Amino acid sequence: MELNDPILAPEESKETTLNQEPQAPAEAVKTEVAEDLQVTEPSEVEVSEPAEAAAEEADERPRFKTMTKEEILEQVKNMSELDALEVSADDVSRLKQQFYSLRNEETRAEREAFLAIEGNTPEAFVPATDPAEETFKELIGVIRDKKAAQRAAIEAQLQANYEAKQAIIAQLVEMSADADNVNRVFPEVRELQTRFKEIGEVPQQYSSEVWKNYQEAVEKFYDQLKINKELRDYDFKKNLGEKEALVAEAEKLQEEQDVIVAFKRLQELHDQWRAIGPVPKEVREEIWGKFKELSTQVNKRYQDFFVERKAKERENEEAKTAICERVEALDFSTLSTYAAWDAMTKEFMDAQADWKKLGYASRKANAELFARFRGVCDKFFAAKAEFFKKMKDVLATNLERKIALCERAEALKDSTDWRATADELTRLQKEWKTIGAVAKKYSDQVWHRFLAACDYFFEQKKKNTSGTRRNERANLEQKQEIIEKIKALDEKGGERDETIKALKDLQAEWQSVGHVPFAEKDAIYDAYRAAVNKIYSKWDVARRGSRMESFESSLSEMDGDTNRLYRERERLLRAYEQRRGELNTYENNMGFLSARSKNADSMLRDMQRRMQRLKDDLAELEAKIKAIDSKL
Repeated sequence: MELNDPILAPEESKETTLNQEPQAPAEAVKTEVAEDLQVTEPSEVEVSEPAEAAAEEADERPRFKTMTKEEILEQVKNMSELDALEVSADDVSRLKQQFYSLRNEETRAEREAFLAIEGNTPEAFVPATDPAEETFKELIGVIRDKKAAQRAAIEAQLQANYEAKQAIIAQLVEMSADADNVNRVFPEVRELQTRFKEIGEVPQQYSSEVWKNYQEAVEKFYDQLKINKELRDYDFKKNLGEKEALVAEAEKLQEEQDVIVAFKRLQELHDQWRAIGPVPKEVREEIWGKFKELSTQVNKRYQDFFVERKAKERENEEAKTAICERVEALDFSTLSTYAAWDAMTKEFMDAQADWKKLGYASRKANAELFARFRGVCDKFFAAKAEFFKKMKDVLATNLERKIALCERAEALKDSTDWRATADELTRLQKEWKTIGAVAKKYSDQVWHRFLAACDYFFEQKKKNTSGTRRNERANLEQKQEIIEKIKALDEKGGERDETIKALKDLQAEWQSVGHVPFAEKDAIYDAYRAAVNKIYSKWDVARRGSRMESFESSLSEMDGDTNRLYRERERLLRAYEQRRGELNTYENNMGFLSARSKNADSMLRDMQRRMQRLKDDLAELEAKIKAIDSKL
């Protein structure tokens, strides 16, 4: 034995851990084997989102692009041919997730196709066997078996290391008990120490115990050994310098911005600390206390980092859940206009913008929420595309019909058969009103084309029928006299029935009078209509009140007969829906007419009068329905 050779001196066991026990060596952590790979099929069909399915890890790991099932099988096959140590459990897990995401999409499509067949029920659906899935399971089984064999080998090696170290500890204890031969066996002790260090890790549950027993055995031997104090002091001084260097490294870690990197580096420093021998007893507690305090700070930053990330993930999960609920509450099943679809589209786009502002939730929740959100968005945009496709066909059909009317009007515009042609063009104008809208870029163009043909004919007719002007002037004077008579009838007063009978006689006389000058047509009609309406309005309250009294009287007869009341209510509802449909048709057609000519202005006035009558009828029907409801 040469006393100048450095050896390990005894050291108190307090120094070995952060909390009276040493942390598990990093090698022990590295040799742990991933859990058995289990090929399980998700209970629910889930659609994972390629960009967000792989949530970020604290340390950087390879990411997989979105692949087909064949590409995934090729990846898994390559992995099955590798050594177990070269295969990452995380990589296999990601491939499994992508594979079953694709498989679930296929199953969903099969289910939808199955249910689309009349008579099929969800309970009867059985997905088709997928040979690719069987191959995938077999390859995963091969990887799992290799991993299991790897784990068994590692566990066997760890157990063998444990037994070997226990044997060395037993020898050291035995040698330290033989005080007479301590000096003689010193070289052998040195050899045992070297062998102990060369032996690999032991099972995690025995790591601290083995290290503690080893330290105690070594310290007991050195207590028996009367070795030169200078040699011992030399080792202490050297060990102290090395540990002070580790303390300095730990201090630098406080400035490291990446807490993951700082934590991993700290584990390496602890491994080096354990490999260094004892230091002088008077500074032992002090230097260990510094290193322990610095380690605690790094560990706390590491723990706080994950606590904060979990809290942020929960916050993002709640926000994304709220967005999902927001879009799920939007009902787009009844949208029937471009404006309504555009307004709903804005709401979905706003929701997508809000979604992009949020970070990741937990890995599982993030994938589920994205699949949920994307499902609603896909459903909406598919429905919107279908609506626009149908409307495009409808608009095209309407355009073809209106172009056909334009061509027929243009073919008639030069006709001199004034009466027949005027009737035909009037019929075409009525048919035009029944046709729905066309694409906006063609709307004005086709309308002006049709209007131009009609206006041209009527202008020609006007020029060629000027001989009838004298008759029209006479008719105008006669109609003005009728209006004066109606006004006088209103001023005269009298009984309702007598007044209404006289008014109807004057109306019959009005109908018997021929045409008036075209320029005076609307004005004289408006004056006539105003005079008639004034009388009707005067007696309308009584008339409508009489009808309601009669209706309520009939309801009194039905009181208690629920079936009759319901049948009467259904009859009124059908009448109400019919008039409301007529009113909607007029309101829609109003948007396609332009009062840029005298003919168009007349059409508009006529439509407005009809719409007002329908509104009055609807109000009366509503009152009758409410009266029935009060009886039910």
